[in-house]
Amino acid sequence: MDIKIIVLSLYALMIILVGIRGLRATKSFNDFFLGGGNVGPWMSAFSYGTAYFSAVLFIGFAGNIGWNFGYSGLWIAFFNSFIGVLLVWWVVGWRVKKAAADYQVSTVPEFLHKRYNSGFLKLLSSIVIFVFMIPYSAAVFMGLSYLFTSNFDIQYWHALVTMGLFTGIYMVLGGYKSMALIDMIFGMIMVVSVIILFFSTLHEGGGLQQITFNLSNIEPEGLTSAIGPPGWWPLLSLVLLTSLAPFAMPQLMQKFFAIRDKATVKKGMFASTLFAIIIGGIAYFIGATSRVFLSPETNPGAFTEAGAPIFDIIMPELLVSVVPASLNVIILLLILSASMSTLAALVLVSSSTMVKDFYQGFINKDVSDKKLTLLMRIMSASFIILSILLAYSEIDHIVAILGISWGALGSFFLGPFIWGLLNKKVTRAGALASGICGLSVCLILYFIGLPSPQAGTIGMLISLSVNPLVSFISPKKSQGE
Repeated sequence: MDIKIIVLSLYALMIILVGIRGLRATKSFNDFFLGGGNVGPWMSAFSYGTAYFSAVLFIGFAGNIGWNFGYSGLWIAFFNSFIGVLLVWWVVGWRVKKAAADYQVSTVPEFLHKRYNSGFLKLLSSIVIFVFMIPYSAAVFMGLSYLFTSNFDIQYWHALVTMGLFTGIYMVLGGYKSMALIDMIFGMIMVVSVIILFFSTLHEGGGLQQITFNLSNIEPEGLTSAIGPPGWWPLLSLVLLTSLAPFAMPQLMQKFFAIRDKATVKKGMFASTLFAIIIGGIAYFIGATSRVFLSPETNPGAFTEAGAPIFDIIMPELLVSVVPASLNVIILLLILSASMSTLAALVLVSSSTMVKDFYQGFINKDVSDKKLTLLMRIMSASFIILSILLAYSEIDHIVAILGISWGALGSFFLGPFIWGLLNKKVTRAGALASGICGLSVCLILYFIGLPSPQAGTIGMLISLSVNPLVSFISPKKSQGE
């Protein structure tokens, strides 16, 4: 039997066993959603890191950005590590946990409701989370499925359904109890896999010096320079989009709602930063080598008939090219681990916003804890199905889908969430204005033709600016304190 089939079968068995273990340990909604709010540093660190980096990074971002920007794409990895991870943990990590205790909340929409005394803001944030996390989840499914079609020569929709079943098993059964445990396993697999991938790439390319020399002699010029051929603004927008949005991304903030104590934040901060440096740095480096290893002549599946690259196919083709056949299963486990952890985080947060924030918050305030947990399981399965259907339609390439998802979420939440967490003087009017203005600008710019990373970056900056400005001129009675 093919070694890939054996390893993937064992992988599937592990997921089922972890899901059953999580099911037995889940006694309440708090267990299902937050693991009882008692998750330690290593599980928290790996859970944050694996939710941040998924198949979207390895397949869509690394291929697209590496091909177009060359080595300058490494700036994204650098700022993701030190702003999107280290600074996020340092600035908001413990504050989120403390706010959860002070306001007796467990989700971002609940925090916004209590902080600003605004049921409308809670409703609006619930809708934004559900709507814009579906395409994000679809992008992850797309990246994962492209890799499986390259390795197993199976149809795209077969890969989609299989990945959906894998994710659904351990999420629907055990919730966060399963996710936190399996994320730590996934994280370890990812670290080992990318190190193998890094050295395989160096070996195949004749060493770093030879790869750099070859890349410097490939058109367009500037693939080895500090700022790649597209220029500083496209690069800066990608850096800001992927580094600033994590300060308020609901699926990442959930990790802080679930942590045990302040000591957990300190340990988890350094562990997750080191994880990000290794995973992000290697992913963008490998992507930058794509022009060295791939061409329409040798890898026709990654290019159109006109010779233009198909960005979402670049990395699957590259990984097959640089990694020895005997180690291909390692790469499959890498992408599987990166993807399923992110999907689990998205499913959990999206389901909670519809069940806890919307259903319990506005329809049935007296719903029992047992029914709430059951509804979470049902909604988790429903969210996975919707994401698979959207991924099946292949509406756009992965970077564009992720760009508008992260951009929209960051544009809506950054202003209300960060200022509400750090400053007691911002008001309800400021929070509503910043969220609505940021999201509106992001979507308008995107639909009139601006690339999604740039539209998202501008929307996030507006969101951050509007809250303190409107709060300064708005009546103090709109403050939720």
